[in-house]
Amino acid sequence: MTSKIPGADEFTSRPVPREELLRQISPTLPLHRLDDDQAGQVNALTYEVVRHRLWAVTQEMGETLRRMSGSHVVTESNDFNFSICDELGEQVQVGAYNVGLIGSMDLAIVWTLRNRSDNPGITEGDMFLCNDPWIGGGLHQNDAAVLAPVFHEGKLFGWTTAIAHQVDLGGPRPGSFSPSAQDVFGEAVPTPPIKVVRDGVLQRDVADAWVRRSRLPHMVGLDLRAKIAANKNAAEQILRLIDKYGADTVKAVMRRMMDDAERRLRAKLETLPDGTWTAIGYQEQSGTGDRGLHAIKVAMTKEADRLVFDFRGTAGQTGIINCPYPGLRAGIVFTVLPLLAGDIPWAAGGLMRCFEIVTDEDTITNASFPAAVGKGPFGPAWGSGNLVAEVIAKMLDAEPDHRGDVQSICNGTTDLCVVSGVDVRGGGSKGFVSPVFDVMAGGYGAQVHHDGVDTGGRLIIPSARAPDVEMTEYLYPLVALWRREQTDSGGPGRQRGGMSGSVCYVQHPDQTGTMSLVVSGTGKAANQNVGLAGGYPGNSQLDLVVRGIDVPQLAGATTIPAGLEALGGDIEVLPCEGESDLGSGDALYLHWQAGGGYGDPLLRPAEGVRDDVLQVRVSAEAARDVYGVVLHENGEVDATATDESRETQRRRRAADAGLSDTRLKPIGTPDLSELRRLDDNLAVLESSDGVGTVVCVHCGTETGPLAGGVFVDGLARRDVAPSEAGPHIWHDPSVYVDAEVVFRQLFCRGCLTAVNSRVVPVDHPLPYDDYRRWA
Repeated sequence: MTSKIPGADEFTSRPVPREELLRQISPTLPLHRLDDDQAGQVNALTYEVVRHRLWAVTQEMGETLRRMSGSHVVTESNDFNFSICDELGEQVQVGAYNVGLIGSMDLAIVWTLRNRSDNPGITEGDMFLCNDPWIGGGLHQNDAAVLAPVFHEGKLFGWTTAIAHQVDLGGPRPGSFSPSAQDVFGEAVPTPPIKVVRDGVLQRDVADAWVRRSRLPHMVGLDLRAKIAANKNAAEQILRLIDKYGADTVKAVMRRMMDDAERRLRAKLETLPDGTWTAIGYQEQSGTGDRGLHAIKVAMTKEADRLVFDFRGTAGQTGIINCPYPGLRAGIVFTVLPLLAGDIPWAAGGLMRCFEIVTDEDTITNASFPAAVGKGPFGPAWGSGNLVAEVIAKMLDAEPDHRGDVQSICNGTTDLCVVSGVDVRGGGSKGFVSPVFDVMAGGYGAQVHHDGVDTGGRLIIPSARAPDVEMTEYLYPLVALWRREQTDSGGPGRQRGGMSGSVCYVQHPDQTGTMSLVVSGTGKAANQNVGLAGGYPGNSQLDLVVRGIDVPQLAGATTIPAGLEALGGDIEVLPCEGESDLGSGDALYLHWQAGGGYGDPLLRPAEGVRDDVLQVRVSAEAARDVYGVVLHENGEVDATATDESRETQRRRRAADAGLSDTRLKPIGTPDLSELRRLDDNLAVLESSDGVGTVVCVHCGTETGPLAGGVFVDGLARRDVAPSEAGPHIWHDPSVYVDAEVVFRQLFCRGCLTAVNSRVVPVDHPLPYDDYRRWA
């Protein structure tokens, strides 16, 4: 672990109670405050009109930034967001773009209030620029925010914020991501809030210092001005709203928006059972040369109307796979908002009052300065969010009124690949840096009653978009051989996970020289996109360079290559964290992650599998080998052969689990009227002495006592090769990590229905604690 630096603690931010924060703000900064009893003194009609107007302001902020930005990150992929906050930074309204980017915006404002209200002061017409992940307002240094105080009649009324991912902010590697960084000094420089606009005037010295760090100064400078314009436009509209309705009325609406969101989420939590659910996930390769797996652990406790997320036991900070506390908080926010507050207006300040975080210091989810944190957003922050999604799903699955909200994990994380070089097309010579944003088209996780959405986007970025391929080819010297949905990528299950896709790029025919590649991705050895209730994970992430392809630019080609085999050449498997290059005779192939499945795939209706095959979502081979469905040559289901195939697969499961003499019980629909459902496969039979027994809902087999998760010992278990989880699961984890990785399944001993399916290291614990709440 890198030693701490004296004074670094001054540049950290945590939630602060309002009254305590007020004592830490300079008395020279006048605040517009509202008494608690005033918050409810606004009529219903005015409340709705003002609330919707504030929502519209954030949407208009988005349009302003998109119209001014020169970055395809913003214009094509919507990797940005906004918020309107009260005078102390609590978020009243957030945008529906990258939710992770606003998960810690309030922390950045809190730090600014505590550390800038006296010197250099916070006055009307000021704005502050920040990209410090320890302070907040972004998950890593490439996330740059502009924080703008809004004053009315000389008092600080509130704040607006605009934030976007910047393609390059310096550091040793183009794109500011360095897999070999030892600490933050090997990455882009973090900047605490600095006054970039003073009295309405852009400070040229600050702006020059900001763009000077970048390989793309004009693009970064234009994005800075676009964020300033978005904030300025929002402030003007808020002040017009105040002129019409009065400052106290608008502030009362803002306060009530947060209070209503809090009340509605707490009311929903009250309808859910108390208890604790746990999950463990892994980050692969902490940096160039590492071959380890690094665990993230979470235990979510729900009591009455409150959630506690406990991350103690998570691996210590190492390499580049770290995020500070604001990143961890953002990972929780971007999961809780869509999964638990999808039907509640996103007044994030109120919603975040409903949970608290417990975490050890100096871990990969709460890293201390100067840890390298370049991978924070799509590494430990996203990994933490996946685990939070998993434990929330387990909590919801047992409640009949909420099972419709259950969702398996969506697309695991992003597949980062930054391509850079010099564009010489047309006789020019212009440097370029381009993250490949086609990977935005991730697959959504399966639900209890629905398949996941194919290439639907990102759970954490509701407005995510994959860029127009032609725009990518226009901006950068690349040619797309294909971008397509990938058959068999969605996690198999009773409900199938949404498919992911792949893209294959070569250099433009007029391009010369070699391009640099920086790659980073988790989910290549131990899948991030896990299934639920026995559902299988979605595909493994896979990044390749094909060297020496037969026809480099496919001049005169009349068909799209069917796949990698049509390119010829030699395949180089890219690591989880590392660098490579792309020459004129090479092809870059990225296959990002799909959604996890829900329920045992052997329980999927055969007609649904047939339709998937006809629609090329599932191959005929996977239909037979994974789903046990056999099709005639005309594409129709062979019912007899399918029954036999599925029984054969169950017998194979029994044999792998050491139960070769077991007599299989038929799958049926036992009477569940006296049972309390746990998930798709298991229920609890209560007894007069209060000791619950776990029962298979498909065949009625009793597994064992519920208390303490003892029933898990009564399940059959097998550990087999990861490739058994489906044709798009990477077959050889030893390419990436030293740990032995297996496809682990737990089954009912009676009917051999899968109740838990994971690709995990062999020492991964059994899921006892998942059922602790029933003890």
